[in-house]
Amino acid sequence: MNVKLKKTIKIGLVLILLIIIFINFYQVSAFGFEDLGGTSVTNDEAKTVGNRIITLISTAGSIISVIVLVVLGIKYMMGSAEEKAEYKSSLMPYVIGSMIVFAASTIAGIIYQMASNF
Repeated sequence: MNVKLKKTIKIGLVLILLIIIFINFYQVSAFGFEDLGGTSVTNDEAKTVGNRIITLISTAGSIISVIVLVVLGIKYMMGSAEEKAEYKSSLMPYVIGSMIVFAASTIAGIIYQMASNF
């Protein structure tokens, strides 16, 4: 490896480490509505609406993924050798998309937990 590249990588790693350290120790002090004489607002309603939206999108995506899988399976079984090759090439993006759809609620939950811990 080039000496200049090694030095750049080391500097980059040190900067990333410093950023992580400062992010963990940074504290924000701000005024709330109570301090201004206003009323406080809870975000329970937003959580409920967000959960409903995520559930709806996840359910609809799962149903659509299963329907598309059935249609592709039927076309694959009924198709000629040339059509089977074509369906095989379109299968990988479908599998990746289906995995993302089925994991969407889990990914959203992980992001929510990470955001609520800050």
